[in-house]
Amino acid sequence: MSKFDECMEQYKAQNAELGLGLSEALLTGVAKGLGPSIYNADSSKVSGSDQSELDRVKNNFLIKKLGLSDGPKLDAAIAEVMEKMGSSNRNKLRAVVYALLAVKFGKEGMFA
Repeated sequence: MSKFDECMEQYKAQNAELGLGLSEALLTGVAKGLGPSIYNADSSKVSGSDQSELDRVKNNFLIKKLGLSDGPKLDAAIAEVMEKMGSSNRNKLRAVVYALLAVKFGKEGMFA
């Protein structure tokens, strides 16, 4: 099994465990878009309690990648996804978080 396949297994497991209902195609597309960062233990996860990390998600993914305009709705969406992932969950996988945000803003087609 390749390293990418191992990562995909983690994403599918977290998706099923949390009952998120994300498609495998969307998770695959987001994971491919993240490139090598999915293989690094630190960069493959999102810290929901680190404001600089949440700002990075907003700036690098929502604004730059998805082309959304900055505003309170972006912060609200990130907070909603963090809550959906579970505040006690220390392993918020970046690809799963990004996939949830893509669904939230109707941008799934960018990863097809």
